[in-house]
Amino acid sequence: MAKYRKLGRTSDQRKALIRNQVTALLYNGKIVTTEAKAKEIRKVAEGLIAMAVREKDNFEEVTVTAKVARKDKDGKRVKEVVDGKRVTIYDEVEKKIKKDLPSRLHARRQMNKVLYSVTSVPTENAGKKRNTKKIDVATKIFDEIAPKYADRNGGYTRIVKIGQRKGDGALEVLLELV
Repeated sequence: MAKYRKLGRTSDQRKALIRNQVTALLYNGKIVTTEAKAKEIRKVAEGLIAMAVREKDNFEEVTVTAKVARKDKDGKRVKEVVDGKRVTIYDEVEKKIKKDLPSRLHARRQMNKVLYSVTSVPTENAGKKRNTKKIDVATKIFDEIAPKYADRNGGYTRIVKIGQRKGDGALEVLLELV
């Protein structure tokens, strides 16, 4: 018996499917899929969450000074003429950032091997590139999901059977984070 389900796909298609479904699950919190896919997705997702729970407090806060462009009331950069050229004016700002320690950095890189990047599009700009945001799902796992499951030893997902799909009769389930 195999250690994993083949899901009727070649290996590259199967890996892409699992990566896509795991990313959707961790980004949205729940997905609807077939039972066989859900059981495979659950293995990968729970491994990522367990890794995040282990490394959730493994960082240090560092204060850095950064140059940020000065902006006017409309949100446009303020420019000034210097030696006949228009130059953007920058202000120095102090920011606190989280600096990952080596083991957390390794965990983040392991997660990014599995997860796809997610682009968030506001509803009023549907179909346009303006105001889209790249969302780092690994950061979401560390900041939002891992603290929620800090006192839990595994069992981060739940499979709820919905019923049979109309087209082919496959058993559909709801896979959600507990």
